[in-house]
Amino acid sequence: MTGSGAAPAGTGAAAPADSAAPAASSAAMASANGADLVDVWLIPTDQPEPVVRALYELLDPAERARADGPDRRFGRRFTVAHGAVRLLAGARLGRDPARLVWRYGPHGKPGFDGLAVNHSASGALAAVALTEGRAVGVDVEEVRDARVAVRMARRYFPAAEAESVAADPDPAGRFTVLWCRREACVKAYGGRLVQGFGLPLDGPSPLLLVDPGALGPGPCRVEDVPAPGAFRAAVATVGAGPATVRRQIWDPSNSPLLSGT
Repeated sequence: MTGSGAAPAGTGAAAPADSAAPAASSAAMASANGADLVDVWLIPTDQPEPVVRALYELLDPAERARADGPDRRFGRRFTVAHGAVRLLAGARLGRDPARLVWRYGPHGKPGFDGLAVNHSASGALAAVALTEGRAVGVDVEEVRDARVAVRMARRYFPAAEAESVAADPDPAGRFTVLWCRREACVKAYGGRLVQGFGLPLDGPSPLLLVDPGALGPGPCRVEDVPAPGAFRAAVATVGAGPATVRRQIWDPSNSPLLSGT
């Protein structure tokens, strides 16, 4: 796999402040100052039982089957993540969230008609990226053990990046940042994770990956997303045009469908 390197990008800076306001269902939300608007929502998935029950009602039969599995904690978190994704996508599209139908790409990448959607979950936190203008990928990960991080970096990352992880004062945090960037980039293309291992993704955020190699045509813009506590997150968008990333925290009390729960 080839790659010509990553360079800082001049666009796509994350919004500096948290916001829990719901996304508006207007075509005007598709752009900001001429740039594609990418909403990245961080979703705390440990929610009270009334919220879980209300979100469960929005799921399709396949999602309910997964939520009803033997691992109750996983099922609750899965319900919250997928129910919240439906609420957010429905608000942006102006459609009933329970009637949205998932469409899947060649490697299982999901989305809805009229909206590029990508989501990720780790522990008690999920993330979803929404945009109309381009392919998008998002990843969130809980920070790993430092010894595991160094070992995995040496196995999967380019040599220079593996050494930078080992030399970092916080090797686990640095590894997780770089892993999230890879996952987000691969997911933006709907590819396989192995195609992202050799990508050069070190350096300050945001990055412009000019040549994503086997994943597909570039460029790909990759940006870190501030995440709470021991989590790291990143979002990637395909295309040369500018993109504005807006980070928000999902709060069920701000959803009209959940405000009474």
